[in-house]
Amino acid sequence: MEHRKLCDRREFLKKSLVLSSAVIGAPLLGGVYKAFGQETIPDLVAVRNGEPDKLFDQAIAAMGGMKRFVKPNQTVVIKPNIGWAREPETGANTNPLLIKRIIEHCKEAGAKKIYVFDHSVDDRQRCYQRSGIEQVAKDAEALVVPGDDDRYFQKITVPNAKTLKDAKVHELILQSDVYINVPVLKHHGSSGLTMAMKNQMGIVQNRGTFHYSGLHQCIAELCLFKKPDLNILDAYRVTLRNGPNRARPDDIELKKSLLISRDLVALDAAGAKMMGMEPEKINHIRFGHEMKIGNMNLDTLNIKKIVL
Repeated sequence: MEHRKLCDRREFLKKSLVLSSAVIGAPLLGGVYKAFGQETIPDLVAVRNGEPDKLFDQAIAAMGGMKRFVKPNQTVVIKPNIGWAREPETGANTNPLLIKRIIEHCKEAGAKKIYVFDHSVDDRQRCYQRSGIEQVAKDAEALVVPGDDDRYFQKITVPNAKTLKDAKVHELILQSDVYINVPVLKHHGSSGLTMAMKNQMGIVQNRGTFHYSGLHQCIAELCLFKKPDLNILDAYRVTLRNGPNRARPDDIELKKSLLISRDLVALDAAGAKMMGMEPEKINHIRFGHEMKIGNMNLDTLNIKKIVL
């Protein structure tokens, strides 16, 4: 009897070791780890060597598809960087072809309404037009709305904030089912870099408050109130110097890349690495990590890299 129990135990342990090995060694297939029918989506996906629309196609597929984020009949708000009255080739704003493709994926997922807006720094009408985003968004049947009209902002309280106790936020951010944040990667004279976390300044009414109250602290603390459902970093044309809006042609590098993640701190950390900077040297990234808004330690994350 004791001998039989011992044999049964040995067989159980043997099967357990085989099972553990299979899980640990599960192959990466199409951007997801598959083991016994279970899928683990990467924390962050990086795609390079393609055009903006193709980069996004690959990235969202690796993240499990847009239907993972957008359900039928939901309302979606897409927040690009449309801060400057400059053309797409300057890299000052989010690439319009990328915005068009994101809208198309949202429609295919069954979105009822798709809104696009930004609280521009330059004149809003010129920004929307020169960036190319207004036209492609309308062509894709999204609703392009003002981001600078005081009537659209509502006061909110920022939980656990030390500096940014409250703010006025665009009502679409409060009312929409899905919030997609689509910044462009570039140098910034005040914040060092501008990416996902800083792009949220375009959802508030008085962005000047951030600059005189403590820019990096406010950028991080706004994320305590609202984190996007999905963050997509346009790194197709990257401004290396003289950002955010004074880059000359030799200040811009064609990296033809894109990063995507639910974690905007991780996304910004990866973007900083692309720019040759350590994430902890950018204060708002470090603050975001310390506040547990996200994770800047990229070596602890499941990152999927794709080359087209």
